[in-house]
Amino acid sequence: MSFKDVEVEIAGNGYFDGAVTSRTVHFSDGSKKTLGFMQVGEYEFGTNEAEFMEITSGDVEVLLPDASEWVRLKSGASFNVPEKSSFKIKVHKVTDYCCSYL
Repeated sequence: MSFKDVEVEIAGNGYFDGAVTSRTVHFSDGSKKTLGFMQVGEYEFGTNEAEFMEITSGDVEVLLPDASEWVRLKSGASFNVPEKSSFKIKVHKVTDYCCSYL
């Protein structure tokens, strides 16, 4: 995956004492994505906007809103998160991701 004609924010986004970090990428059509990585651990994220999460490398389990079972995802897998919700994620191996805001 690669992007052309974008602007990248130099300042990174850090969460959970630096265990999760990302950079925001802005596209000419006004859309944005974040590219980041997560270290091994368990995290819970809240969302304002709907998100499409792509696992570009790694090994995670996610518990999505209104779900009762964890789902295992590896490189190449993706999932959607509704706006104004939250999801839990267990990172089993350092994981790279791309988050698109819908």
